[in-house]
Amino acid sequence: MIKKTAYLILVIILASCTGTKRLAEGELLYTGAEIRVESTEEVDENLVKSTARRALRPEPNSSLLGMRPKLWLYQIAGENPKSKFKKWLKEKGEPPVLLRDVRKEAVSEIIDAQLFNIGIFNSHTTSEVAEKKKTAKLIYTTDVHVPYKLNAYSINISDNNIQQLITESTQSSLIKPGMAYQLDLLKSERNRIDALLKNKGYFYFSPDYLIFKIDTLVTGVNTFNLQLVLKDDVPAEALKPFYIRQVSVDQHYTLQSSSNDTTRYERINYISDINGKPIRPSVLQRALFLNENELYTRQNHQLTLNRLMSMGSFRFVQVHFTETDSNRLDADIRLTPLPLNTLRAEMDLVTKSNNYTGPRMNVSLLNRNTFGGSELLKLNLAGSFEAQLNRLSENLFSYTFNPQIELTFPRLLVPFRVPLTNRLYTPQTRMALSYNFMRRMDYFDLRNVQFSYGYKWRKDIKSDHELNPVSISNTELMNESQAFLDLLATNSILKKSYEEQFVAGMSYAYTYNEQTISKKPTQFYINLTVESAGNVFSAISSINGTRPSSDNPATLLGSVYSQFVKFGVDGRMYQHLGDKNLLAMRLIGGFAKAYGNSATLPYNKQFFSGGPSSIRAFAINSIGPGNYQQINTAGFTQLGGDIKLELNAEYRFDIYSFLKGALFIDAGNVWLQPSNPSTMGSPFNINTFVNEMAVGAGFGLRFDVSFFVLRFDLATPLRKPWLSPGNRWVVQEFNPFASAWRKENLILNVAIGYPF
Repeated sequence: MIKKTAYLILVIILASCTGTKRLAEGELLYTGAEIRVESTEEVDENLVKSTARRALRPEPNSSLLGMRPKLWLYQIAGENPKSKFKKWLKEKGEPPVLLRDVRKEAVSEIIDAQLFNIGIFNSHTTSEVAEKKKTAKLIYTTDVHVPYKLNAYSINISDNNIQQLITESTQSSLIKPGMAYQLDLLKSERNRIDALLKNKGYFYFSPDYLIFKIDTLVTGVNTFNLQLVLKDDVPAEALKPFYIRQVSVDQHYTLQSSSNDTTRYERINYISDINGKPIRPSVLQRALFLNENELYTRQNHQLTLNRLMSMGSFRFVQVHFTETDSNRLDADIRLTPLPLNTLRAEMDLVTKSNNYTGPRMNVSLLNRNTFGGSELLKLNLAGSFEAQLNRLSENLFSYTFNPQIELTFPRLLVPFRVPLTNRLYTPQTRMALSYNFMRRMDYFDLRNVQFSYGYKWRKDIKSDHELNPVSISNTELMNESQAFLDLLATNSILKKSYEEQFVAGMSYAYTYNEQTISKKPTQFYINLTVESAGNVFSAISSINGTRPSSDNPATLLGSVYSQFVKFGVDGRMYQHLGDKNLLAMRLIGGFAKAYGNSATLPYNKQFFSGGPSSIRAFAINSIGPGNYQQINTAGFTQLGGDIKLELNAEYRFDIYSFLKGALFIDAGNVWLQPSNPSTMGSPFNINTFVNEMAVGAGFGLRFDVSFFVLRFDLATPLRKPWLSPGNRWVVQEFNPFASAWRKENLILNVAIGYPF
């Protein structure tokens, strides 16, 4: 009886949230529209429907599982709310969209206009109403024909020079014989021609000066002729190329700028400001592509803007052009600098899946022009305190201290000339030195020193490269407690990986990211990394007649150096399903091998799996290697692997305003190389690795306010690789009503940002 009553109450609540209960007599709630296509010819119905949907208006009330919570909020607030709470409800709600609000005839005309833009010149759309209780939807039926196709294309420009330039570029034209009429494509062709002319000095030209004339009367059935002409009233300035007369640079520009003290350097006038610290003209010169007596080009204009902005020293960059005579321009480059020094302090609370929680603070000082060459000097000081809050580990805590200095130059510091394939982006040289001290109370102290020297450059908006020819780190353990030594004594491989902590080598990373193209429905992201260490020292030892090995390792300055090679790949695909839904998938793979001077990888170079941005149904770094079950949760004693494979899939959708939801499934594991001397966990085997994959799934909530994303992911294991082969799938044990099952199988991940 209780269950039936609860069910009845739930049904009543859900029914009230549909928003139809409070409608006046005779009113119908508009629930949307359906497009139907009729034709005696073979047409692309998907194209017709997707085009017609652009004309549908208004939008019906937002709904979720048949409910309309925003409409319900609006209605319960009443017509004239008096209290602040009811006013807030009304503001957050949505007024009802009624059938009488829809102008059916106007929408039908707009549908025909949209279809005209894709070459269906003679469509006819009608509408009818489909009622259902207190709701109604509209059915638009459109009678269409196949789109008109291009029969002939001609260019007839009254200016001979422009006619010649456009004709010479027909190989790059978007207009092809036999193509269907598309208004958007014709607009894109006008923009292409405009960009072409801008790069030939036509500073005042505009795509609006170009007109496409269409003729369907002298052609065959469903074909048209196309002619490109100029408007009759094009200004004279738009029909002539312009040259640069002089270039001036003011790198401390404000609306009140009054300094007239100028320095001339390589045909550029630099306006100085005694109150600011100027960047040397020789440095700025590398970012300037507008020169005296040269033809104006939009490409050089954009190059100048992009290179100056990417230096990181200016808040605003503007090029102001002034016409001086019949075909000359003065270019005034106005630079508004960012503050020379910026002090920033951050404090947050860190919660980890290994039960460590505590505050973290970071203070940084940034100088944007350290040596007068737009160098960025960043001094960073970070510290944190973390403690395990459960009763079993009340005395376990740690704290860290991490100073860092980083210097970035807006150029490549190399002893030889490097040709760059794209001048649009400023290459960088980066040097960083950091020190990290960590104390794990009752276990050990750890001291780490790192230095890196490398380069970053960009091929285009989608491709980034990073090369670090020098990457050195040295980690030293101190004050090991007996408890920690006892832990290492039970795991010789873990002990070995902590011992070999001097790493000197190089690394390279390539990133391809299509997420910079916002309107692309399918976006790909690929990050490839390769790293090696110890090879130079090993070669030197071999030349000196000694061949280092893991049994008889060579040392450098008294420390055993690591020798390994490591590869990694992170591939992602983002498939947009409409405006608000997204399917995101990721594949992570990694392969590393220790050899020569090392038997195992250093601990911080191993692969791990599990955690809030990995396989979320398992604690951080707790999966593997192979079929090994890691019991200890201290975090720093977990064993990693030499090989990693991980797959993730996540369906993301909107729930309400800034509240987003996700359904996800993760799978993966790490394995040791067969040559690894460890006996913990099964080594990688091409025939068995699939059966050793951990699998988990769950549901997530994300509070996404654009600049900040707080993520909650609740997950449970579906497959546990450490169980016997026939019992690894644990879906049948699903029992969320049992406290023992929840304690062992439910993991709540709290994190900042999306997992991938």
